Amino acid sequence: MQQSRRTFLLQMTAVAAASNVPIWPARHAQAVGASKHETAGWYDRPMRWAQVAFVEDDPGNYDPKFWLDYFKTIHAEAACLSAGGVVAFYPSQVPLHYKSRWLGEHDSFGELTEGCRKLGMNVMARTDPHACHQDVYDAHLDWILCDSNGAKRRHPADPTLWLTCPFGGYNFEFMTQVHQEIMRLYKPDAIFCNRWAGYAYICYCDHCKASFRAYSGGMELPVTTTTAKPARKAYYQWREKTLFDLWRLWDEKIRAIHRGASYIGNSSGGALSDLSMKTIGELAPTLFADQQGRNGYMVSWKNGMNAKECRATMGNKPIGGIFSIGIEEPPRWKDSVQNGDEIRLWVADGVAHGFRPWFTKFNAKLIDHRWLAVVEDIYKWHYANVKYLRNKQSLARVAMVYSQQTGHFYASGDSAKAKVADAGFGFYQALIEARIPFNMVHDELLDAEHLSPYDTLILPNIAALSDKQCAQLEAFVERGGGVVATFETSLYDENGNPRKEFGLSSLFGATFTGSAHGPMQNSYLQLEHGTSGSSHPLLAGFGNLPRIINAVNQVETKPLDARTESPVEVIPSYPDLPMEEVFQRSTSTSGPGVYLSQHGKGRVVYFPGDLDRTFWSYLDNDQLRLLTNAVRWVMPTPAPVEVKGQGVIDLSVWRQEQSITVHLVNLTNPMMMKGPLREIIASPPQSVRLRVPKGDVVTKVHFLVAGGAAPFMREGDTLIVEVPPIGIHEVIACELA
Repeated sequence: MQQSRRTFLLQMTAVAAASNVPIWPARHAQAVGASKHETAGWYDRPMRWAQVAFVEDDPGNYDPKFWLDYFKTIHAEAACLSAGGVVAFYPSQVPLHYKSRWLGEHDSFGELTEGCRKLGMNVMARTDPHACHQDVYDAHLDWILCDSNGAKRRHPADPTLWLTCPFGGYNFEFMTQVHQEIMRLYKPDAIFCNRWAGYAYICYCDHCKASFRAYSGGMELPVTTTTAKPARKAYYQWREKTLFDLWRLWDEKIRAIHRGASYIGNSSGGALSDLSMKTIGELAPTLFADQQGRNGYMVSWKNGMNAKECRATMGNKPIGGIFSIGIEEPPRWKDSVQNGDEIRLWVADGVAHGFRPWFTKFNAKLIDHRWLAVVEDIYKWHYANVKYLRNKQSLARVAMVYSQQTGHFYASGDSAKAKVADAGFGFYQALIEARIPFNMVHDELLDAEHLSPYDTLILPNIAALSDKQCAQLEAFVERGGGVVATFETSLYDENGNPRKEFGLSSLFGATFTGSAHGPMQNSYLQLEHGTSGSSHPLLAGFGNLPRIINAVNQVETKPLDARTESPVEVIPSYPDLPMEEVFQRSTSTSGPGVYLSQHGKGRVVYFPGDLDRTFWSYLDNDQLRLLTNAVRWVMPTPAPVEVKGQGVIDLSVWRQEQSITVHLVNLTNPMMMKGPLREIIASPPQSVRLRVPKGDVVTKVHFLVAGGAAPFMREGDTLIVEVPPIGIHEVIACELA
């Protein structure tokens, strides 16, 4: 109900004071609008997935009735069940297909498949071809992975097994037979293959060496993926072509038996992914992103980032976000469970950015039961609110570009790849802290059609860009788009070869003078506030502060012409020790620390330093302000939603068939940069201002987690909602007329 501002604010103050701050919603006995959603094919129907990954001694030792009852309780609509590969969990007749020693007269895959179908669930068969037993080794040495000396590789985790070559007969012949047998016997809706691209080694078997020579015109396989660029690029291309040929072969054989089924390879996403996400987006009718949880120093928003990366090439195709209830690598503890709130937050951030939840349980025999109620709560809430989670369109107008070719060819080796990953992480963190809703864009999809939803692009050290990609970005700005770029963006071509000049030099208003410095110690940025006391919007919030810390690495540049503004100058490095020598040697600056320019109808900000990567390392507040000021200055239109309040809140805003939803995920926690969470710390109340698209009429607003109506008011085209304290996740659902 729309109310006066005074009544509205008084009521919301009372609501906030009385709030119990739900960590997760109470269990729902009945779903709201949870009818089946039929589309062409089955792929878009399942919204909640369950996976039981059998271990070898499961047959005859686990309770299938328990799992079927649990699937029914949590309203799971599809299941992924282990069928074959390393171990067969059905009575396979394919020669050399190793059957579980516990299988006997059982058919574990078959019995659970039958039970799921009686519940109306879709079933996907899981296979895993990356390892084999001794009998395969004895019969087919040519199917075994080799090291660079030609020695056969044992499995690093289980030395009784051998690693298989993914590029030869084991996959193309043997696993093709396995997939055909599974299809003929059980007609699953798809086959999902784990580690189908092999283990993390180059294979030097005779087949691979000969195949690579033929593909590359006589080159030898690189010793590592950090070897000289021609061999490295040829290896990536050969590997990718071979694996996508395998994908197409399996898909063809599967569809020949069951027309409605398909092959779906396990995948992940991101700039450092081994295989083209663009091609995967073209091949896969649905995708399941395998980043199962946090480990080490992984941020709590990483699952949401993975969802955005996958959506960049999958578009509106359904994407499942796989999460483990066990503790993720390294190392793995799969028979014990994570803290429940860690699971809740990981799933919530994925759901907020478009994932459909998929839990995976290794070992069908229950040991630690604590996860069951956690997943039940998540899935029951999801089921009850499913009509608000069938997203049609993201309303975000900002997008961050990620580049697999930059990850592969500009950066080789772990330390170099950090130049790519850390820049992206830094800008991602900055946008979250700035509360700017945004998506991800793949660098191979920079054409006008794919960029049409966006008016602002972020290029965090997207170093490797082709001439065509540079032209697409220039056209985007000419049409009125805003761009923020950092460091060596466009200083290399698509093959990772250095350019003599930025590919985007005219867009940046900067020319490359031939070198880069770093790591620099004790370098600063001088802020030019102007004599009139009025500063450029880039310097908003800095007052009269004369300087802030600079990036650690810097490209040497100079202005292309006099049209470029540079309200930030670089103060050269000077000693940071001994203390007696820590003083600026010269009052002269060494060039612009930023370039601001206008092109056509759009604006551009270029930072010649790796400010985003430095921010990721040190999380300096001044660098955060400078980065976010840059984004806000180039944005031609305001963000569709603004959220004010204390804490770290991850945002997304979506349109569904008859609603608009705003997701707020509370990341405010001392463990947000390293898992696992110990407890949930509720955010303070948040004030949300949603700009309702022209032509839409909001009739009702309510909270999907706290429950109940959300009093709201309008100011022109803006809807104002005051949100009580948030535990993990809140969703504002706006019903449309």
